[in-house]
Amino acid sequence: MGSFLTIFNFLVNLAFWIIIIQAILSWLVAFQVINLQQPLIRQIWQGLNAITEPIYRPIRRLMPEMGGIDFTPMLVLILLYFAQVVVCNNLGPHPSCF
Repeated sequence: MGSFLTIFNFLVNLAFWIIIIQAILSWLVAFQVINLQQPLIRQIWQGLNAITEPIYRPIRRLMPEMGGIDFTPMLVLILLYFAQVVVCNNLGPHPSCF
């Protein structure tokens, strides 16, 4: 059971950091701090969007319009945290939990 918790926590943490990096990158693009005309930046941007968009799409359908502010990444992070708490609390204490 410990290996399952370790792998689960690794995947949740990986998803957490991918979402954080994608959100920060989207702010930098929106405020024109970085330019998507650069090939490396464009590839990173497209890769992160390809990873996060399938997660965001169903949640965006359910959320109301917020006037240009996208709260989907924050909601996904909260849901990931809740899933991590539920799994760690129900499968017993383990050093890899939190």
